[in-house]
Amino acid sequence: MVSLETPVCEFGKPAVDFALPGVDGRTWTLAECRGENGLLVMFICNHCPYVKAIRERLVRDTRELLDYGIKSVAIMSNDPSLYEEDSFENMQRVAEEFDFPFPYLMDASQAVAKAYGAVCTPDFFGYNADLELQYRGRLDASRKETAPEDARRELFEAMVQVAKTGQGPAEQVPSMGCSIKWKDGD
Repeated sequence: MVSLETPVCEFGKPAVDFALPGVDGRTWTLAECRGENGLLVMFICNHCPYVKAIRERLVRDTRELLDYGIKSVAIMSNDPSLYEEDSFENMQRVAEEFDFPFPYLMDASQAVAKAYGAVCTPDFFGYNADLELQYRGRLDASRKETAPEDARRELFEAMVQVAKTGQGPAEQVPSMGCSIKWKDGD
């Protein structure tokens, strides 16, 4: 398992459109996912210990961000032939088990992950109301283990700031996680 850090935020970079199947049976587009004040695009998967360490906090924070007009979407871009735990059926199970308050989408071609420049799970892209990138940091200080309960809620605080001002924080700590599992030849 290769651990990677996300690159520095490219402030103002536009969100990339997509049309991907969700675990709810719908096909979701960027326009259908966005909130009045912004959108959090998250690249996650089921098997990664970095994602498992933050799942409950991710659900808590994305649910609370709805009160600020920020919606969220999670995209799974790993090649499921490498990890059965990342299969579409297991995505459905995990979304139901953790009561995801956001669409959970399958990027089978991996084209969306490549278009966004996603490198790891979790990888967060926080956009303002104009769908301009304002955050590319971590959720909190968690790594493969969940950070202490009183850890600063970095992603949540950044996205509340984006909702209120349209701008993300100048200082951002990169997210860290498992590399995206690319298909052979990619």
